Amino acid sequence: MIERILPHPVLAAVLVVVWIMLVNALTPGSVVMGIIVATVVSKLTSIYWPERAKIGRPLLVAEYLGVVLYDIVVSSLQVAYLVLFRNPHTLRSQFITVPLDARTPEAIVALAGTITLTPGTLSVDVSEDMRSLSVHCLDVADPAAAIGDIKQRYEQRLMRILT
Repeated sequence: MIERILPHPVLAAVLVVVWIMLVNALTPGSVVMGIIVATVVSKLTSIYWPERAKIGRPLLVAEYLGVVLYDIVVSSLQVAYLVLFRNPHTLRSQFITVPLDARTPEAIVALAGTITLTPGTLSVDVSEDMRSLSVHCLDVADPAAAIGDIKQRYEQRLMRILT
C-alpha cells in the first residue's frame, strides 16, 4: 500500500529536506508542503525508474558523508590557495579518465555528483558503456594518484553502500 503512494521513499525524504532548505524555514507549513511536493515528484517519476536503489549498508552512508564533507573543506582551502597565491600559468589542469568498477546507475551518478561537489574537480562525461568517467582537475601532479584517490575514497564506498 505505502509503495503505491510513495514508490521511492528515500527520494521523498531527500526532497522534503531539500524543500525545507530551499524555503529556509522549518515550520509546519513548509514541512507539509515539502511532503506534498516529495509525494507528487516521487509518484510522477516512478515510471522512469521502476526499481528502487538498494542501500546495502545504511551506516556506511554516515561514513561516506563524513569523508565527502572533509574532502570538500580540504579542497576548498586548496583551491583558495591556488587562486590567491599560485601563478595561473603553473596550474597543471587536465582531464583524467577514471575507469569505473561500479555498475549501478545510482552509484555512478553519486560518484559523478561527489566529484563535482568537491572544489577543483568536475565530472564531465560518462562513457556510453558506463565504464569510465571523464573528470577535469584544476591542478593535478599525478593523474594516476588522482584516479586512485577517487576510486578508493568514493567509488569503493559507494559500491558497498549501493548494492
